[in-house]
Amino acid sequence: MRAKLMSKMPRYLLEFVAFSFALICVRVLPLSFTEWLAHRAGDLWYLCGRRRRLTARANIRRAGIAYDDREVDRIARASFRHFMLVLLETFKSTFILTPQMWREHTTVDIPQDVQQVLDDPQQGLILASAHLGNWEVAAHAVSQMKPVTGITRVMNNPFVERLIQKYKPRDGFTLTPKNAANNSRLINVLKRGEILAVMVDQRAGRRGMMVDFFDHPASTHTSAALLHLVTGAALCFGYCTRVGPMSFHVTATPLIRVKPTGDKQRDVRFILEQLNRQIEAAIRETPEQYNWAHRRWRENTPIASNQPSTDSATKSTPDAP
Repeated sequence: MRAKLMSKMPRYLLEFVAFSFALICVRVLPLSFTEWLAHRAGDLWYLCGRRRRLTARANIRRAGIAYDDREVDRIARASFRHFMLVLLETFKSTFILTPQMWREHTTVDIPQDVQQVLDDPQQGLILASAHLGNWEVAAHAVSQMKPVTGITRVMNNPFVERLIQKYKPRDGFTLTPKNAANNSRLINVLKRGEILAVMVDQRAGRRGMMVDFFDHPASTHTSAALLHLVTGAALCFGYCTRVGPMSFHVTATPLIRVKPTGDKQRDVRFILEQLNRQIEAAIRETPEQYNWAHRRWRENTPIASNQPSTDSATKSTPDAP
């Protein structure tokens, strides 16, 4: 392990220096200029990242969002710019989305049944989300209403990881590393009447269930559905879109309520189908703010089984909001 770290040390140090410089720019430069830099960085990534660029364009076509080459290219390029803006906004939000100021930058559209759960300190909530808009800002904003625990993947670069953790928001927003999460820890979050945020739109691999996403089968994470069935905690889909410079709109859908029938596979599939339809509808509203570069569909990849297992509630959970 040490030898592997040393072999990558030059790259890690270069990334650390570049990331540190970017953070300084975010803090001291005007927002308009840093947004311009984020757009240029997105353009550069789109130009140089051939594999990701082709993946994004293919995904947009497969989802039926656009077919014309020029429109596909416009949406794909905008999504790369958006991703760079997500990084900028995430660090800016640490200083801007304070308990005193977050309402000045965020509007919310929350159904009554979800609001009742947020207002009840005894009720936990499973917040399923997607890589649409700014998922980090979404978690930060919602944590002003009720404590949020999200599951995240630790970055390969340990120096950048420590720097990111330093700037992550702390008040009411806790992150649990994916490899350190377990069933009891996640269930305890819900028992405390808090929010567990789970990303459900990335490929789940062998542990997922094949469920249609934009009419094409995709290996889908089962964790949110399983936790709802096991704990009875409320479940909804929520997302946060950008509506202006450091201005956001948080949207939640009505609660998904499923009473276990005894057929776990059928119950999980029913929940995942509802979640995927809600994600699709949200993406269609603002396709430029979705992460199309992720390989959501992978042909010829075997899936071990469609039968979900209890440990998939943690082992198949990707990055949190």
